[in-house]
Amino acid sequence: MPATSQSYPSRRRRTYGLLAAAAGLATAGALVAALPAGAHDAKHGKPLPSRYQDVQLLSFNDLHGNLEPPSGSSGRVTEIQADGTTKTIDAGGVEYLATHLRQAREGNKYSITAAGGDMVGASPLISGLFHDEPTIEALNKLDLDVTSVGNHEFDEGAKELARLQNGGCHPTDGCYTDEKFGGADFPYLAANVLDEKTGKPILKPYWVWKKKDVRIGFIGVTLEDTPGVVSAEGVKGLKFKDEVETINKYAKVLQRQGVKSIVALIHEGGLPASTSYNYDCDSPGAGDGISGPIVDIAKNITPQVDALVTGHTHAAYACTINDPSGKPRTVTSAASFGRLYTDTTLTYDRFTGDIARTAVKSANHVVTRTVPKAPDMTELISKWNTLAAPIGNRAIGYISADIANAGTESPMGDLIADAQLAYGKELDPETDLALMNPGGVRAGLTYAAKGGEGDGVVTYAEGFTVQPFSNTVNLQDFTGAQLVQVLKDQVSGSNAASPKILQPSAGLTYTLDLTKTGADRIVTDSIRLNGAAIDPAATYRVATNSFLAGGGDGITTLGQGTNDLVGTDDLAALEKYLTANSSATSPIAPPAANRITIVK
Repeated sequence: MPATSQSYPSRRRRTYGLLAAAAGLATAGALVAALPAGAHDAKHGKPLPSRYQDVQLLSFNDLHGNLEPPSGSSGRVTEIQADGTTKTIDAGGVEYLATHLRQAREGNKYSITAAGGDMVGASPLISGLFHDEPTIEALNKLDLDVTSVGNHEFDEGAKELARLQNGGCHPTDGCYTDEKFGGADFPYLAANVLDEKTGKPILKPYWVWKKKDVRIGFIGVTLEDTPGVVSAEGVKGLKFKDEVETINKYAKVLQRQGVKSIVALIHEGGLPASTSYNYDCDSPGAGDGISGPIVDIAKNITPQVDALVTGHTHAAYACTINDPSGKPRTVTSAASFGRLYTDTTLTYDRFTGDIARTAVKSANHVVTRTVPKAPDMTELISKWNTLAAPIGNRAIGYISADIANAGTESPMGDLIADAQLAYGKELDPETDLALMNPGGVRAGLTYAAKGGEGDGVVTYAEGFTVQPFSNTVNLQDFTGAQLVQVLKDQVSGSNAASPKILQPSAGLTYTLDLTKTGADRIVTDSIRLNGAAIDPAATYRVATNSFLAGGGDGITTLGQGTNDLVGTDDLAALEKYLTANSSATSPIAPPAANRITIVK
């Protein structure tokens, strides 16, 4: 079992208060000065510890409550072979993740398990239906030592995050079992998430792992732009600070306490040039094969930090990126959904109390499904599936083939947009179109039966996995000029570097020219609604989910609509559409995903 921090002498229940001030760690004593290898204690005749101690750091990120093996592409990883070809490997599921982590720890007396955020949120029904209590229970059984918060930890707001940390039954739904929910055995770190009133972190900003004379500090942050990717209600009353400034601040705090070995847990990430988990992103040079926000973050975090565990982009990499002093530093991410874990060796120097960075080694490993399942995880999954079954197994529709969630415009995204348009017309016959944010589409629908429901049957559980956020469907009025600007918002402003292409309902068509830059990527003259050009002065009634209606995903113009009307939740709209438009004898076909013409 992994060692515990000096603040928590055993793995019994630990609690961490919301709106806590900076973490109170014991005053650091002097580190043991290392003596030559083979030296002995003259009084007792025992060998003294060697100067260097290898510490195993196991890490993963973006689990998103995927307790069961994820299906489709979400449950596979790509591996580069020796001859340059690639193959896919089925991966993921906490029954297998637990076995892999436990096997990896064998023989490693100094082992830490850490995570990079988004452990919960956007979760499948087995976890999401119960406000992610099952995932916290699973993470406790995985012996997770520490994690940063991610943006999805705020999906239900800071109070709900505090409940996941400290325990207690849900304020509305109550207790799901005879036992009161105990909360997380590990600390959630939120160094850059401040309460607007007090100006203090809402959870502990850092934590120190200790075993004998070895101490390693962990600082946890989420992306500064969390308010741009989470509903306004979820981040109400909170302030999100710059990642680099925050980490550098607390690195100094740890240094003053004598903790010189530091790992940053950052829920922000990068995009490697290859999607294969074993791609060498240091070829030809350090960090050359990776782009995205984490690159600039890594280049500016103080050299006092020895390694970065990252996430958010759901990408896989184990890179080195030079720190401000020009020295290489390990930066890792283990994809998502529990498909990979990262094994990093940190060589601790007892003489300096720091990590010998030249000796840091890191690699991602596949959570294959060829190992034995962990019995305790199988039992946990069975318990929660039994509770979820009466709701989850209900059929809500029928499909004729897989409806994929892939591509700039996805069939699944189009189907959801069509469902919201149909629901919008029920609320107001004047509704003209619907737009769906791609990040809100969490999975596709598979034709093959997952359980005993039969091929082509869509269950409520499968629908929940696709749309787990409980957003409402909102109607708003926009001028034609505003509607054009909405489309331009997808590829300009905060979305210029990484466009967020909204999924359009049937009837809305246009050309996206990716050879151009910024707003010019939207070919304005090509925009048509039911074959007619957009009239800049006309009024259009648009259906979106509540996240987009608040200007989410950098589509700020959607926050300027008028004549708002709030409807039911988005999953209910999808269920109603599938029920009305499909049957066992007449299943719905995947949309063609040809509403956006893409020029590359």
